[in-house]
Amino acid sequence: MKKTPLLNVALSRLIASLGHGDVVVIGDAGLPVPPGVELIDLALTHGVPDFVSTLKVVLSEMQVESHALAKEIFDKQPTALSTLDELNDEGSLGRRDLLSHEQFKVLSRQARAIVRTGECQPYCNIVLVAGVTF
Repeated sequence: MKKTPLLNVALSRLIASLGHGDVVVIGDAGLPVPPGVELIDLALTHGVPDFVSTLKVVLSEMQVESHALAKEIFDKQPTALSTLDELNDEGSLGRRDLLSHEQFKVLSRQARAIVRTGECQPYCNIVLVAGVTF
């Protein structure tokens, strides 16, 4: 059995297969999934799993070069925002880019996969761009 926190087979396989610059989106329960983009659906019910827990587990295995958020997250101020700021300050998320929510959805078309959580707070979505460990 694995020693790291990530147990989901599909998500573990995705992260293991990422190359430099590949895009993964972690989204709330309402984020649309563009046609042709793989969906890893973790959502069970409202809030389960939540966005922050999912992000932290993904970060336990994924090297991130940069990330993107929809600017609207700063207007709505979901509780996840403080965790995103902490992770950003400690360098776990790399460079931060801010986009409109519409631009965010366009960028999500480039994702290798979208990970749907049960999060039901608005704009709890993040684009993660894979980095390298060397």
